[in-house]
Amino acid sequence: MSTTRARTAVIPLTTAEAEILVSAARRAAEAAGVAASVTVLDAGGHPLAFRRDDQALLISGETSTRKAYTALQLDTATADLVDAVKPDGLFHSLPTALDRPLLFIAGGLPIHRDGRLIGAIGVGGGAPEQDHAFATAALAHLG
Repeated sequence: MSTTRARTAVIPLTTAEAEILVSAARRAAEAAGVAASVTVLDAGGHPLAFRRDDQALLISGETSTRKAYTALQLDTATADLVDAVKPDGLFHSLPTALDRPLLFIAGGLPIHRDGRLIGAIGVGGGAPEQDHAFATAALAHLG
């Protein structure tokens, strides 16, 4: 007899929620005087929302996307992975081993609902600790 439990469906991250996250992260960055880029990905790694402030560095758009992708693929805050890519770290060669580049800099967070991974947010443009704080502030607005 099978003891497999049925998994309940988890509502995926919506575009409306992604827009809320982008707006909340941008407000946090603006309050700190930082021009930032924010990317929100769904559970499959597809973009749901993106915004680069007019004054944000062009590269911040790419870094926000890579941070979100890294947080999604490893289901971990990128701030918690920085040491893993140092020469003696577990993931030292991982950034160059994949087709899609990962970015092990603070500012990416996975997004969970009912204990399941439903997406990720990445923020770029400020110092890594600031980007992490902006992404964290955004997640606090997700209901």
